[in-house]
Amino acid sequence: MNSVKQSFGIRDLENLSGIKAHTIRIWEKRYNLLEPERTATNIRTYSLSSLQKLLNVTLLYNNGLKISKIAEIPEEEIPQHVRELVAEKSVKSHAINAFKLAMINFDLSMFQRTYASLSAEKSFREIFWEVFLPLLDELGLLWQTDTISPAHEHFITHLIKQKIYTCTEKLHTIEPTRRDKTFILYLPENEIHEIGLLFLNYELLMHGYRTVYLGPTIPMENLSDLKGYVEHPVYISYFTVLPALEDIPDYLETFREAHLMINGSELWILGRQVQDLEKSQLPKGVRAFNSIEELLTGV
Repeated sequence: MNSVKQSFGIRDLENLSGIKAHTIRIWEKRYNLLEPERTATNIRTYSLSSLQKLLNVTLLYNNGLKISKIAEIPEEEIPQHVRELVAEKSVKSHAINAFKLAMINFDLSMFQRTYASLSAEKSFREIFWEVFLPLLDELGLLWQTDTISPAHEHFITHLIKQKIYTCTEKLHTIEPTRRDKTFILYLPENEIHEIGLLFLNYELLMHGYRTVYLGPTIPMENLSDLKGYVEHPVYISYFTVLPALEDIPDYLETFREAHLMINGSELWILGRQVQDLEKSQLPKGVRAFNSIEELLTGV
């Protein structure tokens, strides 16, 4: 099992804070904002507490406080200044940084305060499109550069999913107004990256459609259980990691033979694995989309 990351390089700090490495070094030298340790080969490393401090400093700095003034604040008082700021502000860039700080600290209270501040001014849809999606894109970079650990990613994505669940539940009491399609949402077997699919389910409900949400890691043959219960089915799936690129053509053809021979049935796919597919060569009844926005224009 991977442990929580405790030591960070200066590039990690740059990736997480958005502050250039050379600026961090200037702050470190001129204002003693950070105290790096040195490896045997004289490479700077930074503790988790140093990263937490830098993210706090970045929030204050991005809100117009001069770095010289931040440096005068006693270190133990900086988190309180940030909490007061998060309680008052709800600007997109501030919120994204606050959510990253909550993730690094595993701080549920800070996540909830930041979300509550956003909710006072924005709808859930606006929060997801304007804040959560950019945040998730940043997490992808942080994951690829090994800046955050699996524990960090699971913590923040679980909280985002909870918000989607809560908002989706409110829509389940509303009778569908669109009858031309029923959307069946699922992820392929062993695919677990669910946030995009969850939000798409929410959006389809908002558009007045009936949905059947099956969730992650569904074997293809299990979809046969829905036959006879759903009219005009449109299956939607995200291919984030699986199927593997070389396996997608066989998967789609097998799916077509098993589930798309009924008139009007379709499979709509999106996700990282389908970005480079040649759309003109997709089997009949299969459509690929580059984004949630593009898919929603087709409903």
